[in-house]
Amino acid sequence: MQILILGGTRFVGRHLVEAALARGHEVTLFNRGESNPGLFPGVKELHGDRDGDLAALEEALAIEGWDAVIDTCGYVPRVVRASAALLADEVPHYTFISTLSVYGDFATEGLDESSPVATMADETVEEITHETYGSLKVLCERVVEAAYPEGALIIRPGLIVGPHDPTDRFTYWPVRVAEGGEVLAPGTGEVPVQFIDVRDLAAWTIRLIERGTTGVYNATGPAGRLSLRAFLEAARRSSGSDATFVWVDEAFLLEAGAEPWMEIPLWIPGEEAAGLGTVNVDRAMEAGLTFRPLAETMEDTRAWAEERPGTHEWRAGLRREREEALLAAWAAEKKEEND
Repeated sequence: MQILILGGTRFVGRHLVEAALARGHEVTLFNRGESNPGLFPGVKELHGDRDGDLAALEEALAIEGWDAVIDTCGYVPRVVRASAALLADEVPHYTFISTLSVYGDFATEGLDESSPVATMADETVEEITHETYGSLKVLCERVVEAAYPEGALIIRPGLIVGPHDPTDRFTYWPVRVAEGGEVLAPGTGEVPVQFIDVRDLAAWTIRLIERGTTGVYNATGPAGRLSLRAFLEAARRSSGSDATFVWVDEAFLLEAGAEPWMEIPLWIPGEEAAGLGTVNVDRAMEAGLTFRPLAETMEDTRAWAEERPGTHEWRAGLRREREEALLAAWAAEKKEEND
C-alpha cells in the first residue's frame, strides 16, 4: 500500500512509519519539516503547514496514488477539515488518531465506543486547553466522518507509552523505581490504571488499514484489570531494584499541593480514577489488538530514557527533593498520629 502520514516524525507518528515500513508499505510524510528532520532516509517528505499551507500536498495529490492517510496531529476541526476535504476524492481511507479524552464522564466504569462524548458550548473555540482538548477532538472526529462517510477509521488511544514518549508520564515510574530507595506512591494502590505501548498501537493500526477497517475503536490496555500497586511492583521486578513503596494518603498529597497526573503520573484522585482505568477495549481486541508483556514495555522505555542526555528536563514526575520533602512530611504526620 501507499500510505500518507500527516506528521510522522514524533512519538506516535514515527512508530506508525516504522510499522508501515516493516510491513512493506510505501510511506509519504507531510509535515513542517521541523521535528527530527531526516529521521527516515529514503522516505518521501512533503513540507507545508496544514493550517493554511497545503500547496505541496495538493500538488503531490495530482500524481500520487495514496491508498490511505493517517492523521496523527489533528487537534482543531477547521484544520482537520482542510486536509480531509482535500484528500476525500482521491484517497479512499482516512485514519484519525483521536483520544479517550473525548468521553464526557469518567466517573463511569467500562466506557465503550457508544458512551456519551464531551460537548462544547461554543464550537468556534480553537484554543487547546485541558478543558477543550477532548471536545475539540470530538469535533475533529465528526469532520473526518463527514468527509469520509464510508472510509473513516477513528482510533481513541488512552495514555500512549514507550520509547520516544516526550511526556514522561509513564517513563517516570520505571526509571524512578529502578533507582531504588523509598518511592512515594499515591493513595492505596488499588485504583486501576490503563495505557498502551506505542508499538502495539502502531502495528495494530497499520493492520486495520490493510484490511480497510472503518469505525471507532478505543485503544488502551492491558487486556485485564491492572492496579497501580501491581504496576509499581512490576516495575520493581523488571528492574531488580530494592525500591520500597510508601503509600501516601491522597488527601494529604492534595493538601500539600501535589499535582495529579503530571507531578505524580498515573494518579487521578476522586471518582474519575475508576473510569479512566477501566475503559472497555473489547471491540479493539476483537479486531486484533494485542499487548506485549508489561515488563518489555518498562525495560525498553527505561533503556531509551537512559540514552537521553543528562541535561534532559523531565516534563512529568516528582523531582527528588520534592519527593523527599513529601515523604518526610508524611512520616512526621504519621508519627504525630501514633504518639
